[in-house]
Amino acid sequence: MITAPDMARRRALAGFVRAQRERLDPAGHGFLDLRRRRTPGLRREEMAQIAGLSATWYTWIEQARDVSLSASAVARLARAFGLSPAERAYLFDLAGREDPEPPGEDPPGTLNPLLRMIEALPYPAYMLDGAWTARAWNGPAAELFRGWLDGAAERNLLRFIFLSPAAVALIPDHAERARRVLAEFRADTSRHMAEPALAMLVAELKAGAPLFARLWEAQAVLGREGGLRLFRDAEGALVQFEQVTLVPLPGGRSKLVVLTPFAP
Repeated sequence: MITAPDMARRRALAGFVRAQRERLDPAGHGFLDLRRRRTPGLRREEMAQIAGLSATWYTWIEQARDVSLSASAVARLARAFGLSPAERAYLFDLAGREDPEPPGEDPPGTLNPLLRMIEALPYPAYMLDGAWTARAWNGPAAELFRGWLDGAAERNLLRFIFLSPAAVALIPDHAERARRVLAEFRADTSRHMAEPALAMLVAELKAGAPLFARLWEAQAVLGREGGLRLFRDAEGALVQFEQVTLVPLPGGRSKLVVLTPFAP
């Protein structure tokens, strides 16, 4: 039975695919006979040819029929349309498939406004890349995260939590926070675990950190959520923050984390 959400998704996919086809220039794709074209862009059979799909199959997509597209077929469509990372991610979401070639790190220069915002925030804030290594942070974050964001320490969050004695001193509920962070990391990076950098990071921590090895085998998975976070300041006093995590760029893998003072 076709549900209303399924039908709505098919119609959205049909509309998006049709709009992308109609914006393409026939001459730019080698179709020079421009006579008798009643609609803008490419014809359906021309689009199917470029994407490596049958004309019937492609037509059914635009007609919002119940078509099961493979991830590779969606990828061919994305390449044929020349989609941006955000458009590509949207196409895969509409098709209900995981991208076999997900975008890498955010394009150079796209984070500059965010970096300026991080520096201007009065509260601890930092940016993590796809491997959960800090790429930017402000003064309050460096002051709070002693042993991680101050000086020349290792910037990877997991290496800090599982290998640094400073993390145990900083985080009162260290074992529980380590468990949650690793479960969030697993959920966040599951699609990219074949990447050499991530595979090496996991192998290193499994070999060098017994707590990591034990928690990794537990297979816990959590979405990266906000909430109350406890730390010890330089004098040993407890300080409380509310954590908010944002993914600022569609299709990117950076995460912006902001800690605001907790007000009970």
